[in-house]
Amino acid sequence: MDYSGLKKQMVDEQIAGRGIKDRRVLAAFYKVPRHKFVPPDKIDSAYGDFPVPIGAGQTISQPYIVALMTELLDLKGSEKVLEIGAGSGYQAAILAGLAREVYTIERVPALAIKTGGIFKELGYNNIKLKTGDGTLGWPEEAPFDRVIITAASPVVPQPLGEQLKENGKLVLPLGESFSQILTLVEKESGELHYKDICGCVFVPLVGKYGLREE
Repeated sequence: MDYSGLKKQMVDEQIAGRGIKDRRVLAAFYKVPRHKFVPPDKIDSAYGDFPVPIGAGQTISQPYIVALMTELLDLKGSEKVLEIGAGSGYQAAILAGLAREVYTIERVPALAIKTGGIFKELGYNNIKLKTGDGTLGWPEEAPFDRVIITAASPVVPQPLGEQLKENGKLVLPLGESFSQILTLVEKESGELHYKDICGCVFVPLVGKYGLREE
């Protein structure tokens, strides 16, 4: 299968075609092989305009949403980024090409093991991955210039707001199950300021400062 052609079509039509303009972001999407981050039985859907199940009730998000969240972070290359919800690893791989360091947390051990193997296979040396409760953040590595949460929460988990640097940016789907607003949060004078971006649907953020696991 011509994955390079599918990848170019994805970026041209789904991402650039919908208004993503940051050239560094577009270059990262042209570079990262999305098909490496989906299960083998879903590989034909890797570059489709929709989320793809990856097991354990999780998904790899629609390419445009990954791009939009990435662009909102406004990365210049020197940032230390915390990602909550490593999932397939695709978002972290995109971030790794745009930031200095990426710290990503996955609560599902099986997913974390699989994703860590993909990072190693593809040579991502600036990504650090651990298994745990993402709502607690990564206090021993804080503070972070940017935080991205790839699961839905009704509020910004307190530890994550605290671990965000002054003048830092945080992006997350804010809201209840099946109905959220993609939100840009900026920290100024110790306070969090919110900007609504668009409607979205993500799996719930599970953890001490998120939702309880059913």
